[in-house]
Amino acid sequence: MIKILVVDDHVVVRSGLKTLLNGKNQMEVIGEASEGDEAIKKALELHPDVVLMDLSMPHGKNGLTATEELKKLLPETAILILTMHDDEEYLFRAIHVGASGYILKSAPHEELLSAIISVSTGNAYLNPTATKKLMSEYMDKLKNGGESSSFESLSDREKQVLELVAKGFSNKEIAESLVISVKTVESHKSNLMEKLGLKTRPELVRYALKKGLLNFD
Repeated sequence: MIKILVVDDHVVVRSGLKTLLNGKNQMEVIGEASEGDEAIKKALELHPDVVLMDLSMPHGKNGLTATEELKKLLPETAILILTMHDDEEYLFRAIHVGASGYILKSAPHEELLSAIISVSTGNAYLNPTATKKLMSEYMDKLKNGGESSSFESLSDREKQVLELVAKGFSNKEIAESLVISVKTVESHKSNLMEKLGLKTRPELVRYALKKGLLNFD
């Protein structure tokens, strides 16, 4: 029997998943949660084999943060991301924080069931689209000589500095905005440039634009 914890902020979605999964002989939904903190608490109490984790939960901790924390607390528990986001950035971040699989809510029921069985046995699961995106990213890195590090190798603070530098803020302005010293800004800036394999400001701006960080609204 595969014990499953369902995490989604929509009651209707959780109810639908429970009905679907409990109707299968080898699966049982043993608990549910509406956001990340509750998911962590329930997982520690119930020790599920698989956590079905939504990404976007506006109230409380999001799915990516919860996944990262859960994998540290319960490394043997498989986490399968079930989301509406068909976006490569979410995909890469999910894999980076330890998710065992990534599947869209629009996928057929049979595919979801197969994914649960796969991750419960220690295997990874990615739908064909996700696999293609990961392979594309891998090939891009090979073409670039492996110099370009993942965006997710950056700390949250480095990401903030990256965005502000790309928008044209000076080190002093960034320091004031983030309430840190200019020296700390320079250190973050140097670290992120090294991690991303970038050498000039124009390269950094192009990278930030590609990542969608230059929204000035």
